[in-house]
Formats: sequence, C-alpha cells, structure tokens
Amino acid sequence: MRPLEVGIETDLGGLNYGSYLHLDTLLSAQRPLSDHHDEMLFIIQHQTTELWIKLVVHELRSAMLLISQDSLGPALKRLALVKHIQQQMTDQWSVLATLTPTEYAQFRGVLGKSSGFQSMQYRLLEFLLGNKNPAMISVFAHHPQQQQTLQSALDAPSLYDEFLLFLHRRGYPIPAELVTRDWRRPHTLNQSLVDVFAAIYAAPESQWDVYETCEELIDVEDTFQTWRFRHLKTVERIIGFKRGTGGSSGVSFLRRALDLTFFPELYAVRTQIGQNP
Repeated sequence: MRPLEVGIETDLGGLNYGSYLHLDTLLSAQRPLSDHHDEMLFIIQHQTTELWIKLVVHELRSAMLLISQDSLGPALKRLALVKHIQQQMTDQWSVLATLTPTEYAQFRGVLGKSSGFQSMQYRLLEFLLGNKNPAMISVFAHHPQQQQTLQSALDAPSLYDEFLLFLHRRGYPIPAELVTRDWRRPHTLNQSLVDVFAAIYAAPESQWDVYETCEELIDVEDTFQTWRFRHLKTVERIIGFKRGTGGSSGVSFLRRALDLTFFPELYAVRTQIGQNP
C-alpha cells in the first residue's frame, strides 16, 4: 500500500475541495423521476450543458465589455475560450447518442412538457450572439428574475453590435443605421457593411486586430452551428420525427434554426472576396 506523502492535508475542516465546489449541492441535483437506468445519463447531459452555457455567457459578456472599452486583444482571448467550450458541448452529444430509442421511450413520459426550448440560459446566449426575439420574453413570465435577465439582454447591443460600434469608433465607415438602431431587433444583412468587411479582408496586414476579430467571430458561429447540428442529429437518432416534449415539431424545428446566422456580412463577404470588379 502506498503511504500518503508527508505534508498532504488530511484535516478537511474549513474550506476544502468539496466545500469550495459545493459538491453536496451539485451531486445531489440529479433526481430521476423514474427507475430507468439511463435517466441519470439524460439528466447529467443536460445539467452539464447548462454549466457550460453559463461559462460561455460569462466569457461573452466579458468579451463584449472589453470590446466596448476598445480593448480588443483581451476580448479575443475570451472568444477563443468560447469556441473551445462550444467544442466540449458538441462532443457531449456523442455521450447522449448512446441512448437508444427504446431506452429513451421507457422514461420520456416522466419529462412532462419539459424541453430544452425552455432553457433561459440558451435564450440568453442567443440574445448575446444577436438572435433577438422579443416573443421569447413572455415564455419566462413564471420566473420574473429570469425574464428581467432576458429583457436586459434584449435591450442591449449584442456581441456583433459591440464590434460594429468599435469599428465606428475606430473610424470605419459603418452605416449610420447600424450605430443607432433598435438593439431589440435582430441584425439583418447590410450590403454596405459587406463592403466595409471586403476592404478589411483586402488589406489584413494593416489592420490585423480587426481582421483577426472577424475570423474569431466566424469561429464562434461555426462552432455554435456545429453544436446545433449535432443536437439535431442526436434528436433524430433517438426520437426520429416525433414532436418534442415541449410541443415543438422536433427535428424540423431544430433544422430551421440552422438557417439562422449571427454575423451575415462576415459570411457574405466570402462570396465577394476574389471576384472581378
């Protein structure tokens, strides 16, 4: 038997690993409503995703604040972390995908009308990224604090808006209607802004920090959409084309979400680059 090293703490009174992480609370939050073995997997998968989303929101808010303070370098560090978190979230779907349709059907009924559609944190994440939808506010009327959190995000500039405001302060010819617009409305494609990005991509060496930020934003959207796609395929694999527990059309509903884009001009400019005038 290997003896404990001299100096290792064995008196765990006061602050220790378990109390610092509140493990008593965390590990007691898994409360299956059935006696089916795989419901524990289902619960932990979704709870873990909520924790990762909490961290993504934390990092995005920090990035947005830094951009608003013209501190682009540290903001890029935050965005780089966001895409790594999103990759973790995507890889998690392979764990849930081990759940077979037969196994899930045996405890799906205990979920009632519970659905990921009802995740406040997910809606907050979409608002921060720019997919603003005022109709979602009423969904959380049962929880005034969550509703206020969403309302505040709805009323404020998104990540993309903050970047465009930064470019405006830097002297780029950002269209005036994008600088003073109603932040509650989702951003839509603006051809004049595509031209601004085309000029940035035509001369990256002279404006590398801005050029790199454009690519970091694309990374964030790409990894987010990859997560969405793996969600769709996991749902299709487990329940086929049944309606979702929350009343949505299920796979069809998730597929339509793939058509949404947060940063349309950063994708549109790719078509324009390299074309003959």
